[in-house]
Amino acid sequence: MCEVSIKIPTEVLYDTRMNAMQATDFARKAIALDYYTRLHVSIGYCAQIAEMSEEDFIKYLGRNNISIFQYDNASEFQNELNNA
Repeated sequence: MCEVSIKIPTEVLYDTRMNAMQATDFARKAIALDYYTRLHVSIGYCAQIAEMSEEDFIKYLGRNNISIFQYDNASEFQNELNNA
């Protein structure tokens, strides 16, 4: 597994009232969210990046108004809905 390090100015932590652990957690989740939405990395891998279970990551996506269902058009969605 690859490890990435970033430097966050102390002033940012002060302004956001985060400690280093909270900032690390925030960054991990933000990166996972971006990988999922922009680069279409799987939920499983993104959950690993965020250090969450897949179920918790799916809930996290929902809290950020991101659907796990991807449809190219309305008729494709309707077909899936009819088959449910």
